[in-house]
Amino acid sequence: MSDYDYIIVGAGSAGCVLADRLTASGRHRVLILEAGGSDRRLWVQMPIGYGKAFYDRRVNWMYLTEPDPGLGGRRSYWPRGKVLGGSSSINAMVYIRGQAADFDHWAAEGNPGWDWASVLPYFRKSERCALGGNAHRGADGPLHVEDVSTQVHPLCDVYLEACQQAGLPFTEDFNGASPEGVGLYQITTRDGLRMSTARAYLRPALKRSNLRLLTRAHATQLVFEGRRAVGVEYAHKGQQHVARAGREIILAGGSINSPQLLQLSGVGPAEVLKPLGIEVRLHSPAVGRNLQDHLGMDYTYRSRVPTLNQELGPWLGKARVGLKYLLSRRGPLSLSINQGGGFMRSRPGLGQANLQLYFSPVSYLRAPPGKRPMMSPDPYPGFLIGFSPCRPTSRGHLQIRSGDPHAPPLIHPRYLDTEQDIEDMLDGVRFIRTLAATPAFSSIIEAEVQPGPEVQSRDALLADIRARGWTVFHPVSTCRMGPNAEHAVVDHRLKVHGLGGLRVIDASVFPAVTSGNTNAPTIMVAEKGADLVLEDAL
Repeated sequence: MSDYDYIIVGAGSAGCVLADRLTASGRHRVLILEAGGSDRRLWVQMPIGYGKAFYDRRVNWMYLTEPDPGLGGRRSYWPRGKVLGGSSSINAMVYIRGQAADFDHWAAEGNPGWDWASVLPYFRKSERCALGGNAHRGADGPLHVEDVSTQVHPLCDVYLEACQQAGLPFTEDFNGASPEGVGLYQITTRDGLRMSTARAYLRPALKRSNLRLLTRAHATQLVFEGRRAVGVEYAHKGQQHVARAGREIILAGGSINSPQLLQLSGVGPAEVLKPLGIEVRLHSPAVGRNLQDHLGMDYTYRSRVPTLNQELGPWLGKARVGLKYLLSRRGPLSLSINQGGGFMRSRPGLGQANLQLYFSPVSYLRAPPGKRPMMSPDPYPGFLIGFSPCRPTSRGHLQIRSGDPHAPPLIHPRYLDTEQDIEDMLDGVRFIRTLAATPAFSSIIEAEVQPGPEVQSRDALLADIRARGWTVFHPVSTCRMGPNAEHAVVDHRLKVHGLGGLRVIDASVFPAVTSGNTNAPTIMVAEKGADLVLEDAL
């Protein structure tokens, strides 16, 4: 007899959703394994604390990519949550679903049931929107999405005015009827605390006797009987254990850990596994391939008027905002640094927005990877204007470096591998300059600090992009969904091609990256994935 009906590997953004939905009926015994520990930490629960969790090995895998040719041989720092809630416990909390065309494209790639009309009900099911429910927004889901328009820094008004002077329309809701334009980001918080999936889904589910959570349990290998997955081997408190599932194993480790565990278990490209001495259980060439990520860029400006730097920098300022947060759960500590934003088309003839915009009323010159918390602002009033292309066409890959399950994989992002991606980045930096030259911004900008006004030519702009471009922390598609096992890892029901009893349900199954922040669509995938699992259990 098996120990459980289902084993979920990873209590992250997707895994917490699955744990809740699969145990709700009381009929199924579920084990969820999490390599990290508790999310009950100050810098996890306080919204702006992600600046601390960003470099905290206790809650973060802290991956580094391999040197990337597109970034001049630089490595990128990729924080990923190693804690209950996964990356929903350490991210910037911005709630963006993506554009309808993103999901229609998923379906057109051979994935029925993943078009916009089919996935919208799952977005609504997951969400409790502070603006109220309507045809686009959910009103009674577990995930609270907060409207912080009354709390953002006054400089956001300048940003919105400048964008409209530059020809971009204002939109009240990026996740509503008019997702294009500029506006203020909504964030996943409630009562001044982070609303991770651990808080929204897992915490209530843990009250059920049919759910068992095991933290500090690092999955090391899948157990098979023939071509069927029947269990998970994991390390816990210095010992190896095996848990068995009678129905399914569900990988929800995210875009790095899910393909890593498959490869460690002999499921992946044979040319990767054989040289490492790993027995090839199934040659699955797409495992770890098709890696996509949003590449971002920002410009730093010195301001003539105060910014968040003056509130978050000095000790007296920290004391004031800290006291305000303790007394009211409001103020800068209850927010994200990314406050304004938008979606725009950078050139005529595009069918949909190709750039996402960001405005942060704070500035911090970026340090080498992993060396400095980003909550240490510059000692002068400054702010950031940034962007990222919505749908990069470059593709990278990741693969295990050895059979050691505790060794981080080799990550090759392959940023700026295509001319389209280069042109989109150049469009973005040119638009930042256009925005900075508007009457609204030029009246408060004292100087462009980085890269500086001397960077003007195409070659100079591109060199600066390669020198300073940064990940927006949205890796996806390493176990992508699709009908062809040569190019995809799972089918449209999220079952691994060629194997039984095994699904992947997390951001790694995205057929392509969505046009914005990836946490909301990851939660949607888990909501829909849970329904697929339950349908097959009938």
